[in-house]
Amino acid sequence: MTSNDNNIFNIESIRKDFPILDQEINGAPLIYFDNAASTQKPTAVISAIKSYYENDHSNVHRGVHSLSIRATELYEASRKKVTDYINANNSNEIIFTKGTTDSINLVAHSLTNSIKQSDEIVITTMEHHSNIVPWQELCKRTGASLKIAPIDHNGELMIEELERLLCKNTKILALTHTSNTLGTINPIKEIITMAHHLNIKVLIDGAQAIGHQNIDVQDLDCDFYAFSGHKLYGPTGIGVLYGKEDLLYELEPYQFGGEMILKVTFDETTYNSLPYKFEAGTPNIAGAIGLEKAIGYLESVNLNACVKQETAVTKYALKQLKDFSNIKLIGNSDNRSSIISFTIENIHPHDIGTILNQKGIAMRTGHHCTMPLMDFYNIPGTIRASFSFYNTENEVDEMVAALQTACEMLA
Repeated sequence: MTSNDNNIFNIESIRKDFPILDQEINGAPLIYFDNAASTQKPTAVISAIKSYYENDHSNVHRGVHSLSIRATELYEASRKKVTDYINANNSNEIIFTKGTTDSINLVAHSLTNSIKQSDEIVITTMEHHSNIVPWQELCKRTGASLKIAPIDHNGELMIEELERLLCKNTKILALTHTSNTLGTINPIKEIITMAHHLNIKVLIDGAQAIGHQNIDVQDLDCDFYAFSGHKLYGPTGIGVLYGKEDLLYELEPYQFGGEMILKVTFDETTYNSLPYKFEAGTPNIAGAIGLEKAIGYLESVNLNACVKQETAVTKYALKQLKDFSNIKLIGNSDNRSSIISFTIENIHPHDIGTILNQKGIAMRTGHHCTMPLMDFYNIPGTIRASFSFYNTENEVDEMVAALQTACEMLA
């Protein structure tokens, strides 16, 4: 791989780091445009997981023998890498989870005894189901009210309307950093400041932002930030919940058992210290090791150069798609990520996706776990292209040609 401080970006070398890209689907070279669902993994990540299982596997924190010590060191090195990567204050603020969904559920469940019937929780119209359902369930358990901040038809938050929703009864504001459907990047630093003026705690769903921009949780001043390893070029089954240390200290754990305890008798249990009181059971050790390598890989290729490549490919794709008279973009925010959602007049998204797959092109079709957002636009779903730094403009040309073919076939 080739990259340096001058942002020299060798796309051919980069693509060789991802072995899955070197294959054919239905006789055509694979074009992978489903990165919002999950990113592919570089050899460095795959090799690290293989090496762990071949050489270092044991349970962590529980043994004095060499394998357990090595596994623990690797596991905690990943926590330190994440701490530095998002600029957390210290490693006690990094909780390993199964993913973004698990991280949000952890917070929502742990707040149960802190939320009263008179309290309100605010989310937005563009949220993923994983940032809707946990709060609905919290409201069911506590009698609190769930309020929904509106968006406009460009797919942007109506900030003044959001501000009007926030009040002294609002205890939690939970919103996405970047919409997985619209590609909208929300002005979360401004929103966090607004919420904090009213002493409202803010949770950010960072699943689509991590790996596509620099994240500094201290600069953002968010209370919680959740993301998944598999959207950061790491393995599935590993995720992160960042939380301010004082808030995590106050929260009650919602899973119980081994690792998260300090002392157990039949009369009472004393919980472990941070971060371990939220990590019940044997953790995903291999996943954490893979996540550490994924972050290291991103650092080695220069995240700013990666974002520049993604931005160029996204702008090129938007320009090409605007030449289709029958394509309607869903989401037209000026501040957008490398995600493009669209519909094609009188053609169901799944039919388009099937034909694209015949051409070797992997793109997501459907509601993208944002059903309320689909209701807002009065559509059944969209066709979504989501790009990574290993994608190219030539691949976009192949997508455009396949879309032209599909339109001709299905018209």
